Amino acid sequence: GWEIRGTTPPISKYVAILAHHTSLWDGPLLIAMSFYFQIPAYWIAKDSLFRGPIGPLLRRFGGVPINRSSSQNIVEQVIQIFEKNDEFVLALAPEGTREATKCWKTGFYHMAQGAKVPIAMVYIDYEKKICGMGPLIDPTGDMMADLKEIAVFYEDVKGKHPSRQGTVVLDTSE
Repeated sequence: GWEIRGTTPPISKYVAILAHHTSLWDGPLLIAMSFYFQIPAYWIAKDSLFRGPIGPLLRRFGGVPINRSSSQNIVEQVIQIFEKNDEFVLALAPEGTREATKCWKTGFYHMAQGAKVPIAMVYIDYEKKICGMGPLIDPTGDMMADLKEIAVFYEDVKGKHPSRQGTVVLDTSE
């Protein structure tokens, strides 16, 4: 009973943001959408999750380990991954959690701007049973203006648990 909308972006490198992230079901749905759109999407997680027998499985499903104890911050690590690869799509949730947040994290924006790649707006609207790929936005450097455009796109999207949806406002303290 779900409808999929949008098309695969005609480029090979971008940051795909998913909003609103309110459920564990978002991950499997995002993986299913990546298969549908034939996009080899990747996601980042702390490197300790990749130790042991589950590591290869996490990598198989697009997991990229990030060293959180490194002197190099996560944004810089991701920018280097983009620079080393001809094709790389990083999928992440700007809220950073499935719980309600007062604001979005700014890392996705800095990653896209630093890697000189656009931001693709991906959505799962549980209320309407629609998911898909929205438009691409090239970061202009005016983060607040770009966020306004992103906020307009997501204003009618409902996560599985709307009470957990964070406000589309950036945390500028990062």
